Amino acid sequence: MSRLVMKFGGTSVANIERIRNVARHVKREVDAGHEVAVVVSAMSGKTNELVAWCTEASPMHDAREYDAVVASGEQVTSGLLAIVLQGMGIQARSWQGWQIPIKTSDAHASARIEDINGSEIITRFKERKEVAVIAGFQGINPETGRITTLGRGGSDTSAVAIAAAVKADRCDIYTDVDGVYTTDPRIVPKARRLDKIAFEDMLELASQGAKVLQVRSVELGMVHNMPIFVRSSFDKPEDIDPHANQPPGTLICSEEEIMESHVVTGIAFSKDEAQISVRQIEDKPGVAASIFGPLADANINVDMIVQNVSEDGKTTDLTFTVPAADYARAKDTITAAKDKIGYARLDSATDVAKISVIGSGMRSHAGVAAQAFSALAGRNINIRAITTSEIKFSVLIDTAYTELAVRTLHTLYGLDQA
Repeated sequence: MSRLVMKFGGTSVANIERIRNVARHVKREVDAGHEVAVVVSAMSGKTNELVAWCTEASPMHDAREYDAVVASGEQVTSGLLAIVLQGMGIQARSWQGWQIPIKTSDAHASARIEDINGSEIITRFKERKEVAVIAGFQGINPETGRITTLGRGGSDTSAVAIAAAVKADRCDIYTDVDGVYTTDPRIVPKARRLDKIAFEDMLELASQGAKVLQVRSVELGMVHNMPIFVRSSFDKPEDIDPHANQPPGTLICSEEEIMESHVVTGIAFSKDEAQISVRQIEDKPGVAASIFGPLADANINVDMIVQNVSEDGKTTDLTFTVPAADYARAKDTITAAKDKIGYARLDSATDVAKISVIGSGMRSHAGVAAQAFSALAGRNINIRAITTSEIKFSVLIDTAYTELAVRTLHTLYGLDQA
């Protein structure tokens, strides 16, 4: 017998019929003798609707009231699933974040989980064989007693945190795809589903553009060594053997559990990038701080940074990327600090994409990045900027070449092969 946390996203609970399908997945695991907690998102599109209502009510609304409104989507779903499970003869009850409680920071709309008390849920597993149906995405700030939400995609984070709190054997994330692929199959039809992937590789994939899992959920999985299993909610519940070692999907686990590690695990890409170049700055100590300090104060995340020093050594150019959503604010922030920075010109571009090559195997293999640079040059793809880390390197290119670059690199590293 295992203890499982099953998480279902918005498309999996989009209507009552799909909620019934989710209930059949839960029943399969309960009938197999497992103790089960279920974490649910709001119905597909519901959170967007609630957010729009807040904005319509007042563009400058109170973040505490925003959380009170948007948290209601998950409350509805958890109640409906509990009702359907009870109709199937399964002991079940719904839980809101504050009832467990899931204690969080007071950063409304982007709170972080600080503590979860899973003792009551564990007691009900043992004494009542009760399924806990938990509203994801939400918690409570214990100091104010107010509902908080964890930011978009926060239900993934809720699920992994709850799995750790109730000492689950595994956290299953049911979604509208059947696992993690070497890259986006819509771009590369030969992309392969990975049976297993290390936490570190998945963390890089998620942070560099792959939208399968929220980054914080992978971080939590790695910290607590909680295996996360990504699988499809649209597989027929009755076709899956709950006793199988691994049904269709991708297991995210520690690197030690993966027998054979490939040099490159996957290719991620993001078109939501903008490039800013600050030209002819005096080359002296403190210049970088005068640029990136105001950006940090404005909560603008800077990613790739490239610095070029002029031949005479007196001036320098600084080029960096920011999320496209922060592009206008970043430009305004740098312009406002022009007198302090002392630059001659500000250049920028939004037609850029970031391509990232990820793999734990890079630690022990030389020349992996050099192969990519050569292959991209062979396709006449110009590289605007480069960043590297121990298990990843990223290149910034023109958006028009995104798909060609991804396909080229996917083939280069043998990811097309079954």
